[in-house]
Amino acid sequence: MQVAASFPAEDSKRRVLKDVFGFDDFRPGQAPVMEALLARRHVLAVMPTGAGKSLCYQVPALVLGGLTIVVSPLVALMQDQVAALRLAGVAADTINSSLDRDANVAAWRRVAAGQTRLLYLAPERLMTVRMLEALTKLDVRLIAIDEAHCISQWGPAFRREYEELSRLRDVFPKVPIIALTATADETTRTDIAAQLFDGRVDTVVLGFDRPNIKLSIEPKQDSKRQLLGFVQRHAGRSGIVYCLSRKKTEEMAAFLERNGVRALAYHAGMSKDAREANQNAFMTLSGVVMVATIAFGMGIDKPDVAYVFHTDLPGSQEAYYQEIGRAAEAHMLFGLGDIRMRRLFIEDEDAPAEHKRRAHGRLDTLIGYCETTQCRRQILLGYFGESASHCGNCDNCLDQAPHADGEAEARIILAAITQTGERFGAAHVVDVLLGHETEKVLDRNHHRLASFGTGVAHKKNVWLSLVRQLVAGGFLILDSVGHGGLAIAEKGRALARGEASFRYRLDARQSSRGKIRPADTAAGTEGLDSALLAALKAVRLRLARERQVPAFVIFSDRTLIDMAERCPRDLDTFAAVNGVGAAKLKDFGEIFLGAIAAHQSGVAG
Repeated sequence: MQVAASFPAEDSKRRVLKDVFGFDDFRPGQAPVMEALLARRHVLAVMPTGAGKSLCYQVPALVLGGLTIVVSPLVALMQDQVAALRLAGVAADTINSSLDRDANVAAWRRVAAGQTRLLYLAPERLMTVRMLEALTKLDVRLIAIDEAHCISQWGPAFRREYEELSRLRDVFPKVPIIALTATADETTRTDIAAQLFDGRVDTVVLGFDRPNIKLSIEPKQDSKRQLLGFVQRHAGRSGIVYCLSRKKTEEMAAFLERNGVRALAYHAGMSKDAREANQNAFMTLSGVVMVATIAFGMGIDKPDVAYVFHTDLPGSQEAYYQEIGRAAEAHMLFGLGDIRMRRLFIEDEDAPAEHKRRAHGRLDTLIGYCETTQCRRQILLGYFGESASHCGNCDNCLDQAPHADGEAEARIILAAITQTGERFGAAHVVDVLLGHETEKVLDRNHHRLASFGTGVAHKKNVWLSLVRQLVAGGFLILDSVGHGGLAIAEKGRALARGEASFRYRLDARQSSRGKIRPADTAAGTEGLDSALLAALKAVRLRLARERQVPAFVIFSDRTLIDMAERCPRDLDTFAAVNGVGAAKLKDFGEIFLGAIAAHQSGVAG
């Protein structure tokens, strides 16, 4: 669909928003972004998950006419976006490595003929000499760069293929460019603005606060048992469990299944059909737990995700913020092994030393967030340059975990680390403190050390927590490149000399664990006819399978909820449902009206 350029911009924006996408009004931040693009200005938009970033360029693309190029790093996300646009009646295409040559050639022919409004490309394909030369001969009106934080060398997810995108402003000097990301701190935003726009850009940053998300972190002890307990406390609710590896994803999903939880796996190593089937089940059925790597979650529009559970430490504060996405509760397990693994990932990166230094710094910030005794929301928002009062909705605010003077315990730990040579990990040091005559302790004669058995006053989990907090506080250094050995930092030596203080958090948090606040209930579903919503989801799944697209591409959960609330009886009232545009009204209106009528007659009967 094209919108006549003769319409005033405001009228054109709203007409496209309603007629094509079925929405009555803009979400916060969308209108100013669109106005800047329609005025041919560059834009950097930092908008959280669920804020409607895609519409920020899709609407202007249709208002401006011509061709819009969309840069995206993920093939699956590109294909979902193209499928959704086509169902909305928009001519969209993608050329990517997952398609055969004939499909890519056919897509290019449509682009060259002026039939395509939005073309989705990966950065490495766009920035080839051949592709750029071909595109400069076409009527390119707009360029959109998704996941723009990947362009910044100081960001947590720098990708070399994004570096070349800085040439776009020279190749297309009269074309407005929009860079979009869900998470970027001030340093990353400044770098994106400099590299991509040479500093000449309108920056729109929506607030980072998500006050309804309950934030909590728990020391990792037995991750399977801890995960199962958490999921069982949220029985019947939909949730996402993030794991660090594909293998762990499969193992955790199978473990939950064996314990009576409907759990599905999702990772990039699965076939496209298997991933799509599991994604559709998650979108359609209630109470499904998706156990996934970070390959899952982008582009998913599901409002009733009760929780996001991290079995492992994310890579950075930005990654954590993005991954907790739409959840009502975010719970993370955290242990020293996670820190070592993340340090190794950073060191194994093919990246400049300065990038690695900043990556370690970002990880340090996340570790501090995990170990903080302050309000977590204050720490999280402070990282993104915002301030907040105590939230009353994180574990530290709710539990008021007690603190204690830990100088005596810290000196006991420091003595054991010194006496064992500053090269052993936390588990061995704690074995020495507890007087455990393990094979490793005996082989090294560590049972003869003065520190052997000096820690019997506390249990193992207390000592491990103390070590974690000493690492987080900068008193100890964790050797990530070697075997996870602990060394004493200068700050720790000052503590040993009595020149520094150390207070620690007691991990006595069982009292409020498992509380579910009223905000945790699925938004917009109270008092809803659940049987009707289930029937509508079943129709959506059937249509998705027929068209070989993910279920949320047909209609989002929010649209189905609105449909179930309104119970439209004809096409006119169906058109008023949030998210129903002209094309979907034509293609799906009668089908869903029939399902609603059938349900109502069954209830009446």
